[in-house]
Amino acid sequence: MKVALLVSFDNKERAEWQAALAASCPGVQWVENLATDVGASDVRDIQAAVVANPTPGDLRGLARLPGVRLIQSLWAGVDRLLADPALPADIPITRMVDPAMTAAMAETALWATLALHRGFFAYARRQRQAQWRQHRQRRADEVPVLVLGLGAMGAAVASRLLAQGYSVSGWRASASASSSSSSSAGAGAGAGAGAGGSAIAGHVAPAGIELLSGLPALWQRLPTTQILINLLPLTAATTGLVDARLLAALPRGAALINLARGAHVVDADLLAALDSGHLRHAVLDVFHTEPLPAAHPYWAHDRVTMLPHAAALTDPRSAAAVVAENLQRLALGQPLLHLVDRDRGY
Repeated sequence: MKVALLVSFDNKERAEWQAALAASCPGVQWVENLATDVGASDVRDIQAAVVANPTPGDLRGLARLPGVRLIQSLWAGVDRLLADPALPADIPITRMVDPAMTAAMAETALWATLALHRGFFAYARRQRQAQWRQHRQRRADEVPVLVLGLGAMGAAVASRLLAQGYSVSGWRASASASSSSSSSAGAGAGAGAGAGGSAIAGHVAPAGIELLSGLPALWQRLPTTQILINLLPLTAATTGLVDARLLAALPRGAALINLARGAHVVDADLLAALDSGHLRHAVLDVFHTEPLPAAHPYWAHDRVTMLPHAAALTDPRSAAAVVAENLQRLALGQPLLHLVDRDRGY
């Protein structure tokens, strides 16, 4: 099988992916330059395209490859890919659900939740001020956590927090998406769900986690949420969701962890909530502009902890195995894993 590899990496990262893909897909011939490596006689031989940060020129090049039946993204989020006007409209897209990345996201969410719950960020501020002062220590089950988005990552995060004793709820925007991991893996996918979990319209949450669905349920739960974790896909409906109204609905002293996309948050509203003391802290991994401009207020804010979009990085070794599985399914005519619903945006 011939597969186009349309990626924009530095030399080191490209070499890592090339080695991982070669090891996992030994029968694949990779085509990395559509302009020079594809002649008129073999344009129909390329059956799939693996993409990551593709340039618009790369995607336009797919139009001359009539044999392509799959676009496999190497990233979990596909909002940038779907927004590219050069993306062909009739080719199925699958996104990356990397087991190692999912595990890493759960680790980061647990770290941030523990630090917020136990006040470790506040202790760090007091250290810089040479202040020796203890505060009340709460149990994990006294800290209600709400996870926005219960896809593979959201479900893994919710399960990890539940195992640590937290009171965890999960919320998804609607109740109509299928939970089948072989056909869909967006915010509504049920990865990580176990027997005995709660269900809404076919969606199963991990056992022990209350599943909420729809905006009315979200507004009802926010006033009792101490830590809000965002793992939603970025769509038209979720862009700007974390705004002044949503933050005001949280109780005073609540905290935000955003591990999804910067555009979910209205920066000015979050800064206002932090400055007023209504929100006590925010852990942010993603931003509207990345890298974050040096003049942005987040850099110097003492109630913001930042990560450089590093909460969970795709691991080429495990991700390449996911690519190999989908290429094999394509060759055998089997259902593809983690198929993107273009209408939903994930």
